Amino acid sequence: MAVKKDLSINYLGVKCENPFFLSSSPVGSNYEMVKKSYEAGWGGVFYKTIGIFIADECSPRFDITNKEGTPWLGFKNMEQISDKALDINLENIFKLKRDYPDKVMVATIMGSCDEEWETLAKLVTDAGADLIECNFSCPQMTSHSMGSDVGTNPELVERYSRAVSGATHLPVIAKMTPNVTSMEVPALAALKGGAKGISAINTVKSITNIDFENMTGMPVVNGKSSISGYSGAAVKPIGLRFIANLAQHPEISKYDLSGIGGIETWRDAVEYILVGSRNIQVTTAIMQYGYRIVEDMISGTSHFMDEKGFKTIDEFVGLALPNMIPADNVDRDYKVVAKINDKKCIGCGRCYVSCYDAAHQAIDWDAKKRRPKVDNEKCVGCHLCLNVCPVADCIVPGDVMWKKGREPHDVKLKKFYE
Repeated sequence: MAVKKDLSINYLGVKCENPFFLSSSPVGSNYEMVKKSYEAGWGGVFYKTIGIFIADECSPRFDITNKEGTPWLGFKNMEQISDKALDINLENIFKLKRDYPDKVMVATIMGSCDEEWETLAKLVTDAGADLIECNFSCPQMTSHSMGSDVGTNPELVERYSRAVSGATHLPVIAKMTPNVTSMEVPALAALKGGAKGISAINTVKSITNIDFENMTGMPVVNGKSSISGYSGAAVKPIGLRFIANLAQHPEISKYDLSGIGGIETWRDAVEYILVGSRNIQVTTAIMQYGYRIVEDMISGTSHFMDEKGFKTIDEFVGLALPNMIPADNVDRDYKVVAKINDKKCIGCGRCYVSCYDAAHQAIDWDAKKRRPKVDNEKCVGCHLCLNVCPVADCIVPGDVMWKKGREPHDVKLKKFYE
C-alpha cells in the first residue's frame, strides 16, 4: 500500500520538496539530464562541477569492483570536472531554474586561484542558482591547484571559501575530501572562511583492480592507468563515519550537512539522515538503475517514517548520534553467545569453518548430521558466525553471560537482523 509523507526539509534556508539530490557528477551535467531527473521526482541537483578550466577526458575512465554476482560493489572514475564550456553550463543553470523554479539548483564550482573562484561565484549567482558548492575534493584533477590537493590544505580551503562567500549572497557549501585523517580540520577552515554548510564525502583515492594483460591498474588508457576516486556501496561506511564525526563536533554541528557516498537505497539515505545529514546526494545508484531509483527512496523513506511514527524528516535528523560513543565507553561487562536454529540450518558448515579458522574455535561440528553446536564457554560473542551464515535468522544472539566479577545490569540488544 502506498504511503505518502511530507518529505520536505529546509536546507540552508532553501525549502526542498525532499532531501534527495543528484550529486555533482556525470548524472547531472546538462539541461536534458537534469530536466529528466526533476520530472522523475528528485528534489534538486548539485550540477556537475563547472570551472574556467575545461576538462580533457581520457577513455575509458570507469572501473568497478564486484563480489559474488553483484552488479558492482565499488565504482572507480577518472573523470574530472565538466568538459563543457562555461557559457553553456551557465545557460543550462539559467534555463533549468527558469523552467523548474520549485526545484533546487546547486551550482558546484572549482577554481584554481582567488580570481577564478570569485568569478565563478558571481556568474552562477547571476545565472539563478539557489546555492553554491565549492569542490575542494576531486582526486583526479590534472592540476595541483584544484581538487583534493586543495581540500587537504586547510589554509587554501579557508582562503577559497572566503573568496566565494565574499562574491555572492548565496549560502556556500564546502565539499570535503575523505583523503584526510581528520575532516573536522578542513571543515572548520571552510566555515571560518564563510561557508554555511559541508558536503561529505567525495571519492576515496584508489586502485580498484590490476590488469594482468598490460600490468597496470584499471581502467587501462593506452597501457597506463592512474590512482583516482572510488565510490559506490563500498564507501558508505566511510561516508557515514565522516558525517557522524562532523555532526558530533560542537562547532560544525551548528551547520547543515549533506551526505554523499554509497547511497543506493532508501535505507542508505535514512542512515545518513540519522547521523546528521539534512541533504542526500546520489550518483552511482543512478548509474546502475536510472533516475527512477528516487521513487524507491521516496517510498521507502515514507514507509520508514510511518512505521516509526515520524511526521517530518526533521524529527530524525541526527537521531542516532547520541548512541555513537567513544570506544572506551562501550559496555564490555558481558558477552552475547551465538544461538543456532537447527530447523533453519542447511548444514553448510560456514559458521564452523569461520569460527575455527578465524575466531575462537567455539563451534563443534557433527560430521554425520552436518550440524554445528556452539560451546557457550568458549564463545566470546564476537558474532562472526552470525555474519557469515547465508540463512536469515538461522544464527541469532543468544544468552547474555556476564564476565567474572562484573555486576549484572539492563542490556539493550539488537534482536532482529535483516
